[in-house]
Amino acid sequence: MRPARPSGGAAAASWAFAALGGSLLGAALQLQQPRLWSAGAYAALLFAGLAGLAVLSRRWRWHLRMPAGLAMALALACGALAAGGLAGWRAAVYAAGALDPALEGRDLQVVGVVAQMPQRNDGGTRLRLDVESARWADGRAGAAPRVPARIALGWYREDSSLWGRATEGRAAAGDAAALHAGERWRLTVRLKAPHGNLNPHGFDSELWLWEQGVHASGYVRTGARDAAPARLQSTWLHPIERAREAVRDAVFERVADARQAGVIAALVTGDQGAIDRSDWDVFRATGVAHLMSISGLHITMFAWLAAHAVGALWRRSGRLMLRVPAPQAALAGGVLLAGLYALFSGWGVPSQRTVWMLATAALLRLTGRRWPWPHVWLLIAAVVVAVDPWALMQAGFWLSFVAVGILFATGFMRPAEEAAGRSARLLAFFREQWVITLALTPLSLLLFQQVSVVGLLANAVAIPWVTLVVTPLAMLGAVAPPLWELAAWAVQALALLLRWLAALPYATLSMAAPPVWMAACGVAGGVLLAMRLPWSLRTLGLPLLLPVLLWHAPRPAAGQFELLAADIGQGNAILVRTATHSLLYDAGPRYSLESDAGHRVLVPLLRAFDERLDMLVLSHRDSDHTGGAPAVLAMQPQAALSSSIEATHPLQSVRPARRCEAGQRWSWDGVDFEILHPAAGDYLSFTKPNAISCVLRIANGGATVLLAGDIERLQEAALVSRAADLRADVLLAPHHGSKSSSSAAFLEAVRPRIALVQAGYRNRFGHPAPEVVERYAAQGVKLVESVPCSAVLWRSREPGEVGCERERNARYWHHRLP
Repeated sequence: MRPARPSGGAAAASWAFAALGGSLLGAALQLQQPRLWSAGAYAALLFAGLAGLAVLSRRWRWHLRMPAGLAMALALACGALAAGGLAGWRAAVYAAGALDPALEGRDLQVVGVVAQMPQRNDGGTRLRLDVESARWADGRAGAAPRVPARIALGWYREDSSLWGRATEGRAAAGDAAALHAGERWRLTVRLKAPHGNLNPHGFDSELWLWEQGVHASGYVRTGARDAAPARLQSTWLHPIERAREAVRDAVFERVADARQAGVIAALVTGDQGAIDRSDWDVFRATGVAHLMSISGLHITMFAWLAAHAVGALWRRSGRLMLRVPAPQAALAGGVLLAGLYALFSGWGVPSQRTVWMLATAALLRLTGRRWPWPHVWLLIAAVVVAVDPWALMQAGFWLSFVAVGILFATGFMRPAEEAAGRSARLLAFFREQWVITLALTPLSLLLFQQVSVVGLLANAVAIPWVTLVVTPLAMLGAVAPPLWELAAWAVQALALLLRWLAALPYATLSMAAPPVWMAACGVAGGVLLAMRLPWSLRTLGLPLLLPVLLWHAPRPAAGQFELLAADIGQGNAILVRTATHSLLYDAGPRYSLESDAGHRVLVPLLRAFDERLDMLVLSHRDSDHTGGAPAVLAMQPQAALSSSIEATHPLQSVRPARRCEAGQRWSWDGVDFEILHPAAGDYLSFTKPNAISCVLRIANGGATVLLAGDIERLQEAALVSRAADLRADVLLAPHHGSKSSSSAAFLEAVRPRIALVQAGYRNRFGHPAPEVVERYAAQGVKLVESVPCSAVLWRSREPGEVGCERERNARYWHHRLP
């Protein structure tokens, strides 16, 4: 007998499932491209994929006669072509709006509308501007400059802007406070292409700006020779942003404690920047950060509550019940209200993804389609990726995607629960939150290399407290402002508990970032443990988790060492690793009053490698070398501190520093470390901090590295005269390649193969100086700069080779120098 062929419905379900899976695969493959093709090439792929899917969807008898495997393979290929073509075509069209490199660093006068509510802090104001027109600031004739449609600007205070000083900006201290969403302004600006820091396992700010539609960033010029910023008029544009701004400002006016006001403002308007950084640290340590921002889970919870409220009200009207059944009205109302909430909260990318997920699932149910949950799951993901292909590169997408899959797999959508009583539904809701928390724990370890051990306990209290008390009070406060004071009390009570939990020993668990195959196994194990299966089957998830839990990042062999020069902008930060020890040389800059290289780059980097620093060496006191030190020292309580900072420096109260002096030596795993500068007498005669930069020499008998800090010509000459042998394979270019350093005599004594320059993109100092670049070239030295290279990896076993993060993991949205 012939084997029974699948029915038409079964075949359609099979190829549809394959097509949905193919769409995700196609978009994922397109996101791996280092460079874009032409828009026409992507359009051809899109047309071919859609045509193939159209043929498969109509020729039922034809593909019923085909082998099932071939039909699914064709559907998979067509789905991949369509999704990859759509993502690539959108990217190519969007990339055409990039900032002309010739406009970088030039003064322009732009007229535009403030597109989002401004973000104000002690250092100034940040804003997004939709540009309507642009011209040269000096009034020159000729063609008008072509400026991207949306730009991100900083309007900085003269007395407190570290960033402003680093970019030559002179900001007016009062005018930015008068700027509001929806207003049309004329501003003199200086722009640059979005160029962010790229580090292993680090945040990709260039992708984030790409998703936000921002093609250029810069700052407002308000110097004596610049035309004064001018408010031209209020417009009807962006009314929701103006309303959000009014509510946020009203919260801060009503609530005396700024930290409590920041949490309330974040829950109502989605302004996550309003929450104090120290509070974010507590929320992450206790695993409740998802509750304190309007994330995908937050929108989902709001939709769930809104649907039940709409259903309860709908059932009170017999006429409405006859027109539309209450379950359908509740479902549509919940999604609609969730969409409005997401819109009012800023329509951020995570909120958008969640709304599309909810709308897709609701539409299937309203049309009476009872697809198997894996089909619905893939359809939801395919819709989200079609709207935002770059979501596949974001941790938030995978958290939401896996959470939705867990809800389906554990039966959250069962009709029996919909018909249950109110108390049963409430218990089911909290049960699902617990299941999601448990199941997402492995994924959190994989994405963030950290999970809260106290998270289950913290969420058991925080989920009902924030969902049923804090958030309703915060939102109702927009109508009755006195309720914000009650919400502030509720926030304070929760904060006391969370700070106590965060202070407990081993409140968080960290681990190194594992390979991709281990990541997939860990997620599968977590989902299997959360599913409604017999425990004999659930326990099969434990072996899948073991590779992730037991993973250790590879380290150099005994007698070898490696350097990772982190991409931190204008400053120094170099991680040195041996077989069992680690040292961090400098801790990068402080970017602003709220941000530094420690929190933004070094802490995540050290966590991703599961590093326990033995020593932090701060070459000298300048902020581009010590700015991230407080965050690093807080994360690494066991690390010794060695530096040339003075006894009264604020860091001495964080951790007493041992003074670095020439002659200090130690050995780790067959690798020798030696301080070459400063000598004890140099501390008595130095005129500026650069003169007493700690110079560290690292050698294993086969390769040598010289980390020179910010020494200048006089200190270079002293080193040449004191040291018997300065030769090194790798040299950290003194003072970031400043023209006051890297003298010919010093380079002749060191004779490096490779010189590293850690400097910021378009930094105001002009590092590295052109004459210094020529000097290194004349010596035959390979100059490796952090701007085109980003993070730099060097290993002693291959002393002539370096790896660049921007080259190794190149993507088409990454900025490339012209």
